[in-house]
Amino acid sequence: MATEPARLSRFLALSGLAPESIRAAAAESGFLAGVLAHLGEDEALLREFAAEAGVTPAEVDQARRLLAGGIWEREVP
Repeated sequence: MATEPARLSRFLALSGLAPESIRAAAAESGFLAGVLAHLGEDEALLREFAAEAGVTPAEVDQARRLLAGGIWEREVP
């Protein structure tokens, strides 16, 4: 997201963050869950992020839930 100015601008606008405050916001609890939630709201962005990160979109959602205070649910083969 940070490498694409239009996507970063959209994230900042939706989150209410200013560019100069993003580093401080990143240190706050819940920030990463919010970023992952943002990714989950745009399927194309989610799939692109997941592919670059080498994970599945479902794993991104699991991480979001965990960071938001949920529990990790392992898939049973």
